[in-house]
Amino acid sequence: MIARRWVVAGDVQGVGFRWYLLNQAQALGVRGWARNLPDGSVEVVGMATADTVEVFEALVRQGPSSAAVTAVTAEDIPHERVDSKSFIIKH
Repeated sequence: MIARRWVVAGDVQGVGFRWYLLNQAQALGVRGWARNLPDGSVEVVGMATADTVEVFEALVRQGPSSAAVTAVTAEDIPHERVDSKSFIIKH
């Protein structure tokens, strides 16, 4: 299992980006969350097997068709930072 954090910039708020990731994460079995940040970006944290995280990261970098992702930063994080037992949207 690996845990990773992404910060996604672009036209990613108000376009269903977090809900898209919620559905994708639930289908893949990814634990974690997505939340809007004050600067207009979206923070995403996910934990799963290495292969699943790679698949999920591709979806994070793409986003739904209504979004326009311009930049993504990614970093591996300690498992302890993923405190949810499923994938949720944080407010």
